[in-house]
Amino acid sequence: MVINTNIAALNAANDLNQSNSMLNQSLARLSPGSQLVNASDNPAGLAESIGLTAEIGQTNAANQNIGSATSFSQTQDGFLQQVGSALDQMTSLAIEAQNGTISSSQAADYNSEFAALGAYITSTATQTFNGVSLFSGTSLAVTIDGAGDTFSLGTVDLTSSVYTSATSAQLLSTTYAAAALTALTGAIAQLGTDRATIGANEERLNFTNQELSVLSTNLTSANSQISDVDVATESTNFAKYQILVQSGTAMLAQANQAPQSVLKLLGG
Repeated sequence: MVINTNIAALNAANDLNQSNSMLNQSLARLSPGSQLVNASDNPAGLAESIGLTAEIGQTNAANQNIGSATSFSQTQDGFLQQVGSALDQMTSLAIEAQNGTISSSQAADYNSEFAALGAYITSTATQTFNGVSLFSGTSLAVTIDGAGDTFSLGTVDLTSSVYTSATSAQLLSTTYAAAALTALTGAIAQLGTDRATIGANEERLNFTNQELSVLSTNLTSANSQISDVDVATESTNFAKYQILVQSGTAMLAQANQAPQSVLKLLGG
């Protein structure tokens, strides 16, 4: 029996330190709900998690762009619906103005209403969305994924001659009214094409939105497998290490008491 070196106490202390370290590690994981508290916990997993987190952020940012582009297209279509109503009313006026039985003053009244509707369409051509022209006719590049790939969003040009020919027409005579009707027929046909283009844009954007949403969900799930802590398992480990720390503390106390038995030999 020796006094200077208490091997049992040293072993108990080492076991206690290890259990206490594991207890602290378990607590550190449970607090934030993450397995990756320190880089040393899982270096390869940490690198993969960082990449996945960046990809999730990029995907979500692209999806926000898709949402903005969808709103842009919906706003365009909302205005064009009203433009269509105005063109329909202008067509009715052009037909009524071709009636040879109306007086010049009545023709002027038709023309006045016709001009007001034309001015409305001309004014609509200057509308913007978030500072961007809705009807300039210039295609817009919309980011559609985290890699920065883009989709060309076709737009509408309300300042094109097919529209301006209709909005600048007059109904002051039957001849003018006939010419106005021809111009309006062309404008309505163009409006149909333009609204179809916007509809196709919205359809494409909706599919892309769904694709990015699914991708973001899958990436988040993959990242969760790497970084998120299994609370049930970690809680069990935490309870186990608590017991080990408590028992290790008790055993260390017992090991430190052992050398005192030598006193009995010295006393004897």
